[in-house]
Amino acid sequence: MEFPHLDLNIVWFILVGVLFTGYAMLDGFDLGVGVLHLFTKTDEERRLMLNSIGPVWDGNEVWLVTGGGALFAAFPMVYATVFSGFYLAFMLLLVALIFRAVAIEFRSKQPMKWWRKMWDIGFAGGSFLSSFLIGVAMGNIAWGIPLDADHEYRGGLLPLLHPYALLLGVTTVALFAMHGAIYGVMKTEGELHDKLRRWVNRCIIIFIICYATTTMATLIYVPHMLVTIKAHPGFFLLALLNMLAIANIPREIHFGRDHLAFISSCFAVIALMALFGVGMFPNMVFSHVSPENSLTLYNGASSKKTLGIMLTIAICGIPIVLAYTASIYWIFRGKVTLDKTSY
Repeated sequence: MEFPHLDLNIVWFILVGVLFTGYAMLDGFDLGVGVLHLFTKTDEERRLMLNSIGPVWDGNEVWLVTGGGALFAAFPMVYATVFSGFYLAFMLLLVALIFRAVAIEFRSKQPMKWWRKMWDIGFAGGSFLSSFLIGVAMGNIAWGIPLDADHEYRGGLLPLLHPYALLLGVTTVALFAMHGAIYGVMKTEGELHDKLRRWVNRCIIIFIICYATTTMATLIYVPHMLVTIKAHPGFFLLALLNMLAIANIPREIHFGRDHLAFISSCFAVIALMALFGVGMFPNMVFSHVSPENSLTLYNGASSKKTLGIMLTIAICGIPIVLAYTASIYWIFRGKVTLDKTSY
Protein backbone atom coordinates (compact mmCIF):
# COMPACT_ATOMS: atom_id res chain seq x y z
CA MET A 1 0.00 0.00 0.00
CA GLU A 2 1.35 3.45 -0.94
CA PHE A 3 0.63 6.74 0.79
CA PRO A 4 1.68 9.46 -1.71
CA HIS A 5 -0.17 12.27 0.09
CA LEU A 6 1.23 11.59 3.55
CA ASP A 7 4.48 12.76 5.15
CA LEU A 8 5.34 9.32 6.50
CA ASN A 9 8.10 10.68 8.74
CA ILE A 10 5.58 12.82 10.61
CA VAL A 11 3.06 9.98 10.68
CA TRP A 12 5.59 7.67 12.35
CA PHE A 13 6.77 10.42 14.71
CA ILE A 14 3.14 10.60 15.91
CA LEU A 15 2.64 6.81 15.98
CA VAL A 16 5.79 6.19 18.04
CA GLY A 17 4.62 8.95 20.37
CA VAL A 18 1.18 7.30 20.64
CA LEU A 19 2.76 3.97 21.60
CA PHE A 20 4.94 5.50 24.33
CA THR A 21 1.95 7.55 25.53
CA GLY A 22 -0.07 4.33 25.77
CA TYR A 23 2.74 2.86 27.88
CA ALA A 24 2.91 5.91 30.18
CA MET A 25 -0.87 5.94 30.65
CA LEU A 26 -1.32 2.18 31.23
CA ASP A 27 1.90 1.06 32.90
CA GLY A 28 2.05 4.41 34.72
CA PHE A 29 -0.75 3.47 37.10
CA ASP A 30 0.61 0.02 37.93
CA LEU A 31 4.07 1.50 38.54
CA GLY A 32 2.30 4.04 40.76
CA VAL A 33 0.57 1.25 42.70
CA GLY A 34 4.02 -0.22 43.26
CA VAL A 35 5.43 3.12 44.47
CA LEU A 36 2.63 3.31 47.08
CA HIS A 37 2.78 -0.40 47.98
CA LEU A 38 4.93 -0.09 51.11
CA PHE A 39 2.71 2.65 52.57
CA THR A 40 -0.01 0.04 53.15
CA LYS A 41 0.36 -1.89 56.41
CA THR A 42 -1.37 -5.26 56.37
CA ASP A 43 -0.83 -8.33 54.23
CA GLU A 44 -4.45 -8.16 53.04
CA GLU A 45 -4.04 -4.56 51.84
CA ARG A 46 -0.86 -5.44 49.97
CA ARG A 47 -2.51 -8.43 48.33
CA LEU A 48 -5.39 -6.20 47.22
CA MET A 49 -2.90 -3.71 45.78
CA LEU A 50 -1.19 -6.48 43.81
CA ASN A 51 -4.47 -7.99 42.64
CA SER A 52 -5.74 -4.62 41.42
CA ILE A 53 -3.02 -4.68 38.75
CA GLY A 54 -2.62 -8.46 38.51
CA PRO A 55 -4.55 -9.10 35.26
CA VAL A 56 -3.12 -6.12 33.35
CA TRP A 57 0.42 -5.19 34.43
CA ASP A 58 2.27 -7.48 32.00
CA GLY A 59 -0.01 -6.53 29.10
CA ASN A 60 0.66 -2.85 29.83
CA GLU A 61 4.40 -3.40 29.31
CA VAL A 62 3.71 -4.67 25.79
CA TRP A 63 3.23 -1.01 24.82
CA LEU A 64 6.85 -0.30 25.81
CA VAL A 65 8.12 -3.24 23.75
CA THR A 66 5.95 -2.23 20.79
CA GLY A 67 7.10 1.39 21.05
CA GLY A 68 10.75 0.28 21.14
CA GLY A 69 10.18 -1.97 18.12
CA ALA A 70 8.48 0.81 16.17
CA LEU A 71 11.34 3.19 17.03
CA PHE A 72 13.89 0.59 15.85
CA ALA A 73 12.14 0.04 12.51
CA ALA A 74 11.03 3.60 11.73
CA PHE A 75 13.98 5.56 13.15
CA PRO A 76 16.95 3.13 13.35
CA MET A 77 19.57 5.86 13.84
CA VAL A 78 17.62 7.33 16.74
CA TYR A 79 17.24 3.86 18.26
CA ALA A 80 20.96 3.14 17.88
CA THR A 81 22.04 6.49 19.37
CA VAL A 82 19.63 6.38 22.32
CA PHE A 83 20.15 2.73 23.23
CA SER A 84 23.95 2.90 22.91
CA GLY A 85 24.18 6.25 24.74
CA PHE A 86 21.81 5.24 27.54
CA TYR A 87 22.98 1.61 27.60
CA LEU A 88 23.78 1.36 31.32
CA ALA A 89 20.65 3.32 32.28
CA PHE A 90 18.44 1.06 30.14
CA MET A 91 20.08 -2.06 31.60
CA LEU A 92 19.29 -0.70 35.07
CA LEU A 93 15.69 -0.03 33.97
CA LEU A 94 15.44 -3.56 32.58
CA VAL A 95 16.73 -5.05 35.85
CA ALA A 96 14.22 -2.97 37.84
CA LEU A 97 11.30 -4.08 35.63
CA ILE A 98 12.36 -7.76 35.78
CA PHE A 99 12.90 -7.67 39.56
CA ARG A 100 9.49 -6.03 39.99
CA ALA A 101 7.83 -8.71 37.85
CA VAL A 102 9.55 -11.50 39.81
CA ALA A 103 8.42 -9.89 43.09
CA ILE A 104 4.77 -9.88 41.93
CA GLU A 105 4.89 -13.57 41.04
CA PHE A 106 6.99 -14.84 43.97
CA ARG A 107 5.44 -12.95 46.89
CA SER A 108 2.45 -15.24 47.30
CA LYS A 109 4.41 -18.49 46.96
CA GLN A 110 5.30 -18.67 50.67
CA PRO A 111 3.38 -17.47 53.77
CA MET A 112 6.43 -16.44 55.86
CA LYS A 113 6.41 -12.80 56.93
CA TRP A 114 10.08 -12.21 56.04
CA TRP A 115 9.56 -13.72 52.59
CA ARG A 116 6.62 -11.47 51.73
CA LYS A 117 8.34 -8.39 53.21
CA MET A 118 11.41 -9.04 51.04
CA TRP A 119 9.34 -9.19 47.84
CA ASP A 120 7.25 -6.18 48.95
CA ILE A 121 10.46 -4.16 49.10
CA GLY A 122 11.49 -5.57 45.71
CA PHE A 123 8.14 -4.66 44.15
CA ALA A 124 8.12 -1.12 45.56
CA GLY A 125 11.82 -0.54 44.86
CA GLY A 126 11.54 -1.83 41.28
CA SER A 127 8.47 0.32 40.65
CA PHE A 128 10.12 3.45 42.08
CA LEU A 129 13.39 2.93 40.20
CA SER A 130 11.60 2.18 36.90
CA SER A 131 9.47 5.33 37.18
CA PHE A 132 12.48 7.44 38.15
CA LEU A 133 14.68 6.18 35.30
CA ILE A 134 11.93 6.73 32.72
CA GLY A 135 11.72 10.34 33.89
CA VAL A 136 15.52 10.74 33.84
CA ALA A 137 15.62 9.42 30.25
CA MET A 138 12.91 11.89 29.17
CA GLY A 139 14.77 14.68 30.98
CA ASN A 140 17.92 13.95 28.99
CA ILE A 141 16.02 13.75 25.69
CA ALA A 142 14.42 17.14 26.44
CA TRP A 143 17.63 18.77 27.74
CA GLY A 144 19.75 17.35 24.93
CA ILE A 145 22.87 15.21 24.90
CA PRO A 146 26.24 15.80 23.21
CA LEU A 147 26.26 14.18 19.75
CA ASP A 148 29.16 14.24 17.30
CA ALA A 149 28.90 14.61 13.51
CA ASP A 150 28.11 10.87 13.23
CA HIS A 151 25.23 11.29 15.72
CA GLU A 152 27.07 9.24 18.34
CA TYR A 153 26.68 10.08 22.04
CA ARG A 154 29.93 11.37 23.56
CA GLY A 155 29.63 10.94 27.31
CA GLY A 156 29.10 8.47 30.13
CA LEU A 157 26.46 7.60 32.71
CA LEU A 158 27.17 10.31 35.30
CA PRO A 159 26.65 13.29 32.92
CA LEU A 160 23.10 11.97 32.36
CA LEU A 161 22.30 12.58 36.04
CA HIS A 162 22.18 16.38 35.85
CA PRO A 163 19.65 18.37 37.96
CA TYR A 164 17.03 18.82 35.20
CA ALA A 165 16.96 15.07 34.40
CA LEU A 166 16.74 14.23 38.12
CA LEU A 167 13.88 16.74 38.48
CA LEU A 168 11.97 15.01 35.67
CA GLY A 169 12.68 11.69 37.35
CA VAL A 170 11.09 12.88 40.60
CA THR A 171 8.17 14.46 38.69
CA THR A 172 7.52 11.17 36.87
CA VAL A 173 7.47 9.26 40.17
CA ALA A 174 4.97 11.82 41.56
CA LEU A 175 2.80 11.59 38.40
CA PHE A 176 2.70 7.79 38.45
CA ALA A 177 2.01 7.73 42.21
CA MET A 178 -0.98 10.06 41.67
CA HIS A 179 -2.17 7.96 38.72
CA GLY A 180 -1.77 4.75 40.73
CA ALA A 181 -3.59 6.09 43.80
CA ILE A 182 -6.59 7.06 41.65
CA TYR A 183 -6.58 3.63 39.99
CA GLY A 184 -6.44 2.02 43.43
CA VAL A 185 -9.46 4.04 44.58
CA MET A 186 -11.36 2.82 41.53
CA LYS A 187 -10.47 -0.85 42.10
CA THR A 188 -10.78 -1.26 45.88
CA GLU A 189 -13.43 -0.90 48.56
CA GLY A 190 -13.64 -0.70 52.34
CA GLU A 191 -10.80 0.54 54.54
CA LEU A 192 -8.14 0.39 51.80
CA HIS A 193 -10.42 2.37 49.47
CA ASP A 194 -10.83 5.10 52.10
CA LYS A 195 -7.09 5.17 52.74
CA LEU A 196 -6.26 5.52 49.04
CA ARG A 197 -8.91 8.22 48.69
CA ARG A 198 -7.06 10.28 51.31
CA TRP A 199 -3.75 9.68 49.51
CA VAL A 200 -5.05 11.02 46.20
CA ASN A 201 -5.11 14.67 47.29
CA ARG A 202 -1.64 14.38 48.85
CA CYS A 203 -0.29 12.84 45.64
CA ILE A 204 -1.91 15.61 43.57
CA ILE A 205 -0.30 18.32 45.72
CA ILE A 206 3.15 16.71 45.45
CA PHE A 207 2.75 16.27 41.68
CA ILE A 208 1.60 19.89 41.15
CA ILE A 209 4.64 21.17 43.09
CA CYS A 210 6.97 18.99 40.96
CA TYR A 211 5.13 19.94 37.75
CA ALA A 212 5.32 23.68 38.48
CA THR A 213 9.03 23.41 39.29
CA THR A 214 9.69 21.44 36.10
CA THR A 215 7.73 23.96 34.03
CA MET A 216 9.75 26.88 35.43
CA ALA A 217 13.02 25.02 34.85
CA THR A 218 11.98 24.25 31.26
CA LEU A 219 11.07 27.89 30.58
CA ILE A 220 14.43 29.09 31.91
CA TYR A 221 16.92 26.37 30.96
CA VAL A 222 15.39 24.40 28.04
CA PRO A 223 14.05 27.11 25.70
CA HIS A 224 14.24 24.93 22.57
CA MET A 225 11.27 22.94 23.94
CA LEU A 226 9.12 26.06 23.49
CA VAL A 227 9.97 26.91 19.86
CA THR A 228 7.10 24.98 18.23
CA ILE A 229 4.52 26.22 20.78
CA LYS A 230 5.62 29.83 20.24
CA ALA A 231 5.36 29.37 16.45
CA HIS A 232 1.94 27.67 16.75
CA PRO A 233 0.15 29.06 19.84
CA GLY A 234 -2.74 26.65 19.32
CA PHE A 235 -0.61 23.95 20.96
CA PHE A 236 -0.87 25.91 24.22
CA LEU A 237 -4.35 24.35 24.49
CA LEU A 238 -2.57 21.11 25.45
CA ALA A 239 -1.17 22.79 28.56
CA LEU A 240 -4.62 24.20 29.35
CA LEU A 241 -6.29 20.79 28.89
CA ASN A 242 -3.65 19.23 31.11
CA MET A 243 -4.31 21.71 33.94
CA LEU A 244 -8.10 21.28 33.60
CA ALA A 245 -7.77 17.48 33.70
CA ILE A 246 -5.67 17.64 36.88
CA ALA A 247 -8.02 20.16 38.48
CA ASN A 248 -11.00 17.90 37.72
CA ILE A 249 -9.58 14.92 39.63
CA PRO A 250 -10.33 16.17 43.21
CA ARG A 251 -13.83 17.19 42.07
CA GLU A 252 -14.64 13.72 40.74
CA ILE A 253 -13.12 12.06 43.82
CA HIS A 254 -15.22 14.33 46.08
CA PHE A 255 -18.45 13.27 44.34
CA GLY A 256 -17.45 9.58 44.38
CA ARG A 257 -17.08 9.31 40.58
CA ASP A 258 -13.84 7.36 40.80
CA HIS A 259 -13.87 6.14 37.19
CA LEU A 260 -14.18 9.74 35.92
CA ALA A 261 -11.27 10.76 38.17
CA PHE A 262 -9.19 8.01 36.57
CA ILE A 263 -10.20 9.13 33.07
CA SER A 264 -9.13 12.69 33.98
CA SER A 265 -5.79 11.34 35.19
CA CYS A 266 -5.38 9.47 31.87
CA PHE A 267 -6.07 12.71 29.97
CA ALA A 268 -3.46 14.49 32.09
CA VAL A 269 -0.84 11.88 31.14
CA ILE A 270 -1.83 12.08 27.45
CA ALA A 271 -1.62 15.90 27.47
CA LEU A 272 1.80 15.83 29.16
CA MET A 273 3.16 13.36 26.59
CA ALA A 274 1.65 15.42 23.75
CA LEU A 275 3.36 18.56 25.12
CA PHE A 276 6.64 16.65 25.25
CA GLY A 277 6.22 15.53 21.62
CA VAL A 278 5.33 19.04 20.43
CA GLY A 279 8.31 20.46 22.31
CA MET A 280 10.71 17.97 20.71
CA PHE A 281 9.37 18.33 17.13
CA PRO A 282 11.08 17.94 14.67
CA ASN A 283 14.01 16.71 16.78
CA MET A 284 14.08 13.20 18.20
CA VAL A 285 17.46 13.50 19.90
CA PHE A 286 18.60 17.08 20.46
CA SER A 287 22.33 17.78 20.50
CA HIS A 288 22.74 20.66 22.96
CA VAL A 289 26.44 21.21 22.16
CA SER A 290 26.04 21.26 18.37
CA PRO A 291 22.35 21.51 17.37
CA GLU A 292 23.28 20.77 13.75
CA ASN A 293 24.21 17.23 14.88
CA SER A 294 20.72 16.58 16.22
CA LEU A 295 18.75 13.59 15.00
CA THR A 296 15.43 14.63 13.52
CA LEU A 297 12.46 12.69 12.19
CA TYR A 298 14.01 13.08 8.72
CA ASN A 299 17.76 12.38 9.07
CA GLY A 300 17.19 9.53 11.54
CA ALA A 301 14.41 7.72 9.64
CA SER A 302 14.19 4.61 7.49
CA SER A 303 13.43 4.84 3.76
CA LYS A 304 10.02 5.95 2.50
CA LYS A 305 9.36 2.42 1.26
CA THR A 306 10.05 0.93 4.70
CA LEU A 307 7.85 3.50 6.43
CA GLY A 308 5.05 2.78 3.94
CA ILE A 309 5.23 -1.00 4.50
CA MET A 310 5.28 -0.46 8.27
CA LEU A 311 2.24 1.81 8.09
CA THR A 312 0.33 -0.90 6.20
CA ILE A 313 1.20 -3.42 8.93
CA ALA A 314 0.25 -0.91 11.64
CA ILE A 315 -3.15 -0.22 10.05
CA CYS A 316 -3.88 -3.97 10.19
CA GLY A 317 -2.35 -4.63 13.62
CA ILE A 318 -3.28 -1.64 15.78
CA PRO A 319 -7.06 -2.38 15.84
CA ILE A 320 -6.27 -5.92 17.03
CA VAL A 321 -4.03 -4.64 19.84
CA LEU A 322 -6.63 -2.05 20.89
CA ALA A 323 -9.42 -4.66 20.85
CA TYR A 324 -7.34 -7.08 22.93
CA THR A 325 -6.43 -4.38 25.47
CA ALA A 326 -10.03 -3.16 25.75
CA SER A 327 -11.35 -6.71 26.20
CA ILE A 328 -8.91 -7.45 29.04
CA TYR A 329 -9.94 -4.29 30.92
CA TRP A 330 -13.63 -5.09 30.31
CA ILE A 331 -13.31 -8.68 31.55
CA PHE A 332 -11.50 -7.64 34.74
CA ARG A 333 -13.60 -4.54 35.44
CA GLY A 334 -15.02 -3.87 38.89
CA LYS A 335 -13.69 -4.01 42.45
CA VAL A 336 -10.95 -6.41 43.54
CA THR A 337 -11.65 -9.25 46.00
CA LEU A 338 -9.37 -11.91 47.45
CA ASP A 339 -9.72 -15.66 46.99
CA LYS A 340 -7.44 -18.74 46.89
CA THR A 341 -6.11 -17.84 43.44
CA SER A 342 -5.22 -14.26 44.37
CA TYR A 343 -1.63 -13.05 44.71
